[in-house]
Amino acid sequence: MRRDHGPHRPRRLGRSALTAASVTVLSVTASGCVVVHGEREILPGATKTEAARALKDFTAAYNEANGANDPSLDADRVTGALGDIDGAKLKAGGKNQPGGNPDYVPLQLSDTEFTIPKKAGWPRWFVTDSKANKGRGEDRWLLVFTRGDADDVWQVSYLTIVAAVEVPDFKKDQDGWAEPVTATAADLAVAPGDLPQDYATYLKDGGDTFAAGTHTTKWRSDRTKSASRPGLAQQYIDEPLASGDYAPVALRTTTGGALVFFTTRHYQKQTAAQGVPINVTNADVKALMTGEPKQSLTLESISNQAVLDPAKDAANQQVEFLGRIQGLTAAKGE
Repeated sequence: MRRDHGPHRPRRLGRSALTAASVTVLSVTASGCVVVHGEREILPGATKTEAARALKDFTAAYNEANGANDPSLDADRVTGALGDIDGAKLKAGGKNQPGGNPDYVPLQLSDTEFTIPKKAGWPRWFVTDSKANKGRGEDRWLLVFTRGDADDVWQVSYLTIVAAVEVPDFKKDQDGWAEPVTATAADLAVAPGDLPQDYATYLKDGGDTFAAGTHTTKWRSDRTKSASRPGLAQQYIDEPLASGDYAPVALRTTTGGALVFFTTRHYQKQTAAQGVPINVTNADVKALMTGEPKQSLTLESISNQAVLDPAKDAANQQVEFLGRIQGLTAAKGE
């Protein structure tokens, strides 16, 4: 039985990526000309050596940026949801600790397993599963690396922290390469490409698409409780992000389902009654805030989540959350 974990505090990790090395195949036409068809061939996203180097490069850049509180130091190693969360966290850190973070303990990732899918075309991507020297000892850090073509560097677009016992087994061929799942796959309870919108809709209206847990029923319940307080009203808007480096990424599991990573954007607007002040005490909110919260404060955040999407013929058709990381990216006072 997999357990649902609560939201992790915004964790700054580089903007690295989920794609793969370009391997080309040559063919000879009737005229004798050589034509490159690498973009059409089904090939591993990367070699294990390339994947290991990408992880090493990301970790080095991530540690340098976090130690200095400088998002420019790993900007080329993070992208998508993680890039937004990472960049905002370091921007705030740079304002609150302009000399760097003297208490920062460098991230160390060990015991890494590489899950590299075979696919045609770009982008290409792969997933790493590592033990970290931060957080709980029983957790695993899953990173999705991507790149758009052979000339790009690998960037991390997704980070999820999952209990080791909850990491699913991935379907692999005889050579050890994993199977990606397309955004429109019809053999799952929910097509991966639909999950961002479905989650945004669920947070607003409810439903039975997602299993009960911290990131579903409890989050909705918490919102209801805080929607109206004496002198202060709360409004929520949730949006899907599903294109470019925010596109959902999915891997086939041995059960026939898929592990899916996807992204959403969230707005929380606090509006005060006349004469009621909005007190901002959080240092990160202050650092990222524009304007002055005389009557309202809008918080914008990005959330990246990892879920188990069951096979269409599974007895339980509900999508189950394994982990979610949400980070404040902007604040606006009016």
